[in-house]
Amino acid sequence: MANAEECREALEQLSRNMAQSTGDVRKAAAMDRSLSCRITDLDLTFTGRLRDGRIQDVVSAPGAPAEKAAIRLTMSSDDLVSMVDGGLNFAAAWASGRVKLEAGFRDLLRLRTLL
Repeated sequence: MANAEECREALEQLSRNMAQSTGDVRKAAAMDRSLSCRITDLDLTFTGRLRDGRIQDVVSAPGAPAEKAAIRLTMSSDDLVSMVDGGLNFAAAWASGRVKLEAGFRDLLRLRTLL
C-alpha cells in the first residue's frame, strides 16, 4: 500500500505530465474545474483545481471530501501510483471498477481524451 506522500507525489507527477502534453490531450486538460481524488485504503481525500492544464492548490484531508467536486476520482493508493507510473491503464481500471470517475457529461466527453 502506497502512503499519503507517495500519493501526493503521484498527483504532482500527473500534473507535470498534463502540463507537458500537447494536442488533444492538452486541450482536454485545459479546463477549470474542482477536483477530488479519494484514496480509499488510506481514508484520505486530495482536493484541488484542474486549471490551465495542471492540478493546482492540492490539499489533503482525512475521510470523504467535504464538498462535491466537479471531477471526482476514487481509487486505492497503489492504483493511483501505478496509473501515473504507467503500470496501470486508466481505461482498463475504470472499466473493471478499480477506479471510479464521476463528472458531468460534458466534462466526461472532454476527459475521455486523457484516457
